[in-house]
Amino acid sequence: MTHIRGEVLIRRPVEEVFDFVADQRNEPTYNPDMVFSERVSTGPIGVGSRFRAAVGSGRRPVEMRIEYTAFDRPHLIASTTTMAAAEFSGTLTFKSTPAGTVLRWSWQVRPKGALRLMGPVFGPIGSRREQRTWARLRDHLEAAAKPPLRPGPVPTRFRRAATSHPPAA
Repeated sequence: MTHIRGEVLIRRPVEEVFDFVADQRNEPTYNPDMVFSERVSTGPIGVGSRFRAAVGSGRRPVEMRIEYTAFDRPHLIASTTTMAAAEFSGTLTFKSTPAGTVLRWSWQVRPKGALRLMGPVFGPIGSRREQRTWARLRDHLEAAAKPPLRPGPVPTRFRRAATSHPPAA
């Protein structure tokens, strides 16, 4: 078994970050490896919510099943993800800070079949991929939160230049 852990600061309120992450269908917007994600359970998102997703890997997408095993809004999501080659279980925790939200992940990876021999490689590769994915989430949420640019007053030097030319006939 391999452990993958990390954290990222997202300069957005904890409830916003939690709700966006909790809806697994949002992941393709910040994870370029994810081909699709759909919800296969009904009712509000929480313990027992299930999703079907796929990530690009080689020539064809690799399907995965995700199920939430614990859910405490806006602090914790625990889940299991089952793929043909491995099983992942772990948690995402969300902590409110004056600067925004600290998102921490902790995963246990159990490779299956012949991939068990590659267990030591899963840690470093998985850590880099997770860090990249959650940094993209941060960038996505922080960029979406920026107010739209509003036209401001025209600087004086440009106003003079505009009025110094005679109007066109």
